[in-house]
Amino acid sequence: MSPTRYRTLFLTERGLRHQQDALNAAPPELDVTILRQPALDALRPPLAEAVFLISERTGVIDREMVAAAPQLKLILRLGSLAHDIDLDAARAAEIVVATWPQRGVIMVAEHLVMQMLALVKRLREVEAITVAAADWGVSQRTDEDTFAYNWSGRQGIGGLWRQTVGIVGFGEIGAELARRLRSWGCRVLYHRRRRLPAWQEGELGIEYATPETLFAQSDFLVNLLPYFSQTNLSLGATQFAAMKQGAFLVSCGSGSVLDEAALADAVRAGQLAGVALDTFEWEPLKPHNPLRLLATEGPTWNVLLTPHTAAGAPPAGVIPSRADDYEPILRFLRGEPTAYRLA
Repeated sequence: MSPTRYRTLFLTERGLRHQQDALNAAPPELDVTILRQPALDALRPPLAEAVFLISERTGVIDREMVAAAPQLKLILRLGSLAHDIDLDAARAAEIVVATWPQRGVIMVAEHLVMQMLALVKRLREVEAITVAAADWGVSQRTDEDTFAYNWSGRQGIGGLWRQTVGIVGFGEIGAELARRLRSWGCRVLYHRRRRLPAWQEGELGIEYATPETLFAQSDFLVNLLPYFSQTNLSLGATQFAAMKQGAFLVSCGSGSVLDEAALADAVRAGQLAGVALDTFEWEPLKPHNPLRLLATEGPTWNVLLTPHTAAGAPPAGVIPSRADDYEPILRFLRGEPTAYRLA
C-alpha cells in the first residue's frame, strides 16, 4: 500500500523559476499544485481537495476561499504579513493559520541596512583612505588622551539614527526592513498599490505616503519594486529630481526598474549623495554599465555595487533548496506545536 500523500495547494505571485524551485523541494508526503494569482473559479477544484494551503508572501485568503476548502487543516503564509488572511473565518472552520518568516527575505533586509550604513558612513571612501597610508602627519601611540580623530579631515559622514526612510514596493522585505529600522528610531514611509490596514501599519511603525511625498521627504529611498510592464524603468530622471537634495538610494528590487544612466547622472550632479545596488538591468553586470564606470572612477562618488547576493549564498558544496518552506507542514503532520501560529 502506497503512503498517503496530502493534497497541498501552493499560491504565489512569483515567476516560473521560483515555482519550479518550490516544486523541486517538496517533500514526498505532499502532492503539491502551484498556481500563480489564479481567479477564484480556477481555485475551487484544488481548494476542494486541499489539506494544506501555502500562500507565498501575499494573496487574499477570504471567507469564500475558506468555505470552498472543507478538508483544509492548515493555512501557511510564507512570510510574516497576514493582513490579507481572514483569521476569523479560519478559526470558525477550525483551520490552523501560521506565518513562516523567510530566511532569504530577512537577509535582504539586513543587506539593505548595510547598504544604507555604508553610504551614510561613506565606507568605500574612508576604507580606501585608511589603507592608502598617506602622509597625514606624525603618528603617535594612542591612549585615553592621545588619538587623532578624523585624521584625514573627512566631511559629510552621517548616521542612520532618526532618518526618514522611504520604501517603494513594500512587501515582505519592506516589513522586515521596517522592523529593523525601529532600533534606529527611523521614520519609515511606504508606498504600495494596496495600502495596508491601519493595525498593520501600527504594528510595523510605518506611514503610508504618496510617491511625491515619499520622494520629497526621504533621506533614504529604498527600491523594492518587482518587475512587470508597469514598473519597467519606472524610477528615472524625473523621480530622482523629485528626491530630497543629498538623499541616498538603495536597491534590492528588480534591476530593470531603475534607469541606471539617469541614476549615475543624479550622483554626478550632486542630486544624490550616494547609491547602492544589488540588482541590475543586465546581469552579470556589463563592463559599460554607467554605475560601474562611476564606481571605478573612485570611492568619493559613494557608489556601492554588489553582485546580486543580498539573500546570501550557501557554503561551498551545499545546493540551495526551498525545503524549509515545507517544515511547518511536516511538523504539523508529526503532531508538533505550530510555530508563529495566528489562529
